[in-house]
Amino acid sequence: MESESPIETKKGKSKTPRKPKDSVLKQKSPAEFFAENKNIAGFDNPGKSLYTTVRELVENALDSAETISELPVVEITIEEIVRSKFNSMIGLVDRERIDEELYDDFETAKAREVVCETGARNSLNNDRLKRLAKEARNLEIQAKNASLGKKVKDPAAPKAIRGRGEASFYRVTCKDNGRGMPHDDIPNMFGRVLSGTKYGLKQTRGKFGLGAKMALIWSKMSTGLPIEISSSMKGQNYSSFCRLDIDIHRNIPHIHLHEKRDNKERWHGAEIQVVIEGNWTTYRSKILHYMRQMAVITPYAQFLFKFVSDTSDKNVTVRFARRTDIMPPVPPETKYHPSAVDLLLIKRLIAETSKQNLLQFLQHEFVNIGKPYAERLIGEMGPDFSPKMPVKSLNSQQIVRIHQLFRQAKFDDPSGDCLSPAGEYNLRLGIIKELHPDMVATYSGSAQVFEGHPFIVEAGVSVGGKDVKQGLNIFRFANRIPLLFEQGADVVTRTALKRINWNSYKINQTQDKIGVFVSIVSTKIPFKGTGKEYIGDDISEIASAVKTSIQQCCIQLKAKIVRKIQAREQQERKRNLSKYIPDATGAIYDVLKEMALSHASKKKRYQDEDADLLKKVSARLITKNTLAEKLAQHVEQVDYEMAMEYATQSGVKEEPREPIYIQSLEAGKQFIDLHSPVFVFRLFQ
Repeated sequence: MESESPIETKKGKSKTPRKPKDSVLKQKSPAEFFAENKNIAGFDNPGKSLYTTVRELVENALDSAETISELPVVEITIEEIVRSKFNSMIGLVDRERIDEELYDDFETAKAREVVCETGARNSLNNDRLKRLAKEARNLEIQAKNASLGKKVKDPAAPKAIRGRGEASFYRVTCKDNGRGMPHDDIPNMFGRVLSGTKYGLKQTRGKFGLGAKMALIWSKMSTGLPIEISSSMKGQNYSSFCRLDIDIHRNIPHIHLHEKRDNKERWHGAEIQVVIEGNWTTYRSKILHYMRQMAVITPYAQFLFKFVSDTSDKNVTVRFARRTDIMPPVPPETKYHPSAVDLLLIKRLIAETSKQNLLQFLQHEFVNIGKPYAERLIGEMGPDFSPKMPVKSLNSQQIVRIHQLFRQAKFDDPSGDCLSPAGEYNLRLGIIKELHPDMVATYSGSAQVFEGHPFIVEAGVSVGGKDVKQGLNIFRFANRIPLLFEQGADVVTRTALKRINWNSYKINQTQDKIGVFVSIVSTKIPFKGTGKEYIGDDISEIASAVKTSIQQCCIQLKAKIVRKIQAREQQERKRNLSKYIPDATGAIYDVLKEMALSHASKKKRYQDEDADLLKKVSARLITKNTLAEKLAQHVEQVDYEMAMEYATQSGVKEEPREPIYIQSLEAGKQFIDLHSPVFVFRLFQ
């Protein structure tokens, strides 16, 4: 076989043939990857992108306020920007159409012929209105299917390729009273994908370092406009202002303006403003539903949501007031459980540890390994290991041995001290505040473990309420985040529909208005995908804990429902007895009159008390009305005795009622709180 020879050029120099383009090694930055695969981060379409942007900004605002134990105040505004205004913002001059047939909304000649034949100009308007209405219905169906995770082809879609139609633009602004951001860190916090402050082993709402960066990437893709951030930290006499976008290919921030400004009001927090393409019409209900659920799980927060449009009839303003000032504790950062680490993590911990020897490393870098147990583990590793050996000197084979032993040895489960659930008190308050149910039950389970990660499941079940549909209404939360999409595949939905026998708890699954609330908190929520849409049904520990929590709520409700049924039956008995009093008194009085006549004519003699009674009947001292009053008193007496027995059994006692004065949350008074799982008793000093 002959070897390839270099190609001779005119100047006599050889030139090596170029490699095919397919063989050239290429790299993509994280920003470029997520820009091309934006759907995995929840940016599937303009409507979903608007929803996800709102969600990410609100959750960042809550995290920011909670880290400094500040009662959150979050203002979210969506401002509709018409095309002419958007064009002026980017310096684009509007042009009139020249070739009408190029455009998606062009009416065909056939449609115009129908108008000419009928001679009715308004029929075109009617046809067009019908077509637009049909398109709107199709959009709603698509949005609904998207929310359920379905991909259904639009049956009304034409065969020809159509344009995307008229784009809608929105300015989304989120302002909070959180900790703010250091001036020099702002560009990297918003302009570098997969950078953030939430990467430790800690319960947080965000985990992936996407969030606001994806909103910026979507803004760059759909409008080309930068994001604007204003921020100030506590005690600063200045606020930071930054206008930037992101260099997609290099994953670095592109700063337009970054300066310090006066902060005379001593405000602290952050205000983020981004202009994106969106669809408010199809995702309006989802966004409002999300805000309502967020108010349920965080009743200690105050939300103000506004939608602003040029047409005032489309404007929306919703205020979710704060119901309590009792906040869950700030979740602390914890250490890794030995059963949940892999080889890469062990190597990273060895590289980052400040401990010198292996014994100290095992004790201080992992939970549930005390000194005696660490010595036992080192003894089991083999003769090549010793407690005093430098941890930095471990080679690859020794690290593999440590990992294998961690997988095989038994360790105590981690405690739930590093978790911060909403708490039964806050969950109950949120349900009552937003749904106004007839009855509600809550339950908070103890900490459990999956794959070495602790988790806690809280649940609430309500019956009845305002704006609640018949049947099961399922509300899912993960690390106090409402989950609205992919509901059918979620562990909570599957448990509520398939594993709970509602009839056994006196609850009608189809006719009663049932609210099922399940909140899962953990240092690692096993989301399916970076979009954080749902928790899979494949982790048996979580599925079992969810089922137990819902059942415990149902057991509480069953007792209340049974007592309510008994009280209703008692009222029904009283009503029935009272209904027959007139007939019974008439019949008894007629018998007594006959007996009195027989006694007076001496046809039949009665003795003692009977004779006295008949004499009173003859003298009309006892009348039909007298008997009716006595029977009514007897029914009341029986009803009272049954009510007392019911109260004794249920633990309800009749007590004198006194007025209760609720102290304003804004009042500046000193107090001491005594906490219980379901209430907080406050003593004012």
